[in-house]
Amino acid sequence: MTATTQKSTKVECGNCGAKNRVPAVAEGTPRCGKCSTPLRWVVDANDVEFHAVVDESSLPVLVDVWAPWCGPCRMVSPALEKLAGELAGNLKLVKVNADENPTVSRRFEVQSIPTLVLLDHGEVVDKQIGAMPEHQLRSWLESRLPKGAS
Repeated sequence: MTATTQKSTKVECGNCGAKNRVPAVAEGTPRCGKCSTPLRWVVDANDVEFHAVVDESSLPVLVDVWAPWCGPCRMVSPALEKLAGELAGNLKLVKVNADENPTVSRRFEVQSIPTLVLLDHGEVVDKQIGAMPEHQLRSWLESRLPKGAS
């Protein structure tokens, strides 16, 4: 087992409040151990683990390419995490620091941040450059999620 598959995040269930460990890489959809509600899936990934975390995901993945010094990135991040919660079971949010992960930045030809890339089974569905208000992000994302992912 690699370090990638062992990395996990603690997530509180939005339905019952139980604390759960959600792995960076898993088959299917993470669910609450207490009530089986789908859990918000937000993962930080780097160049090394990107393939396992993103390309092999069974769920559509929204990749957020950002940097800590980027004001618009910091503004859009809470909205993305909220949307990941609302779309729990239908979407995985993966955050990639552009400064520390040049391979991912090159792969998606990132020239400006934040850059959002929606993928389904490793294939690019759409790309959005720049920050948007939460309602526009929701509309963009929901209109481009693969049918049946809702």
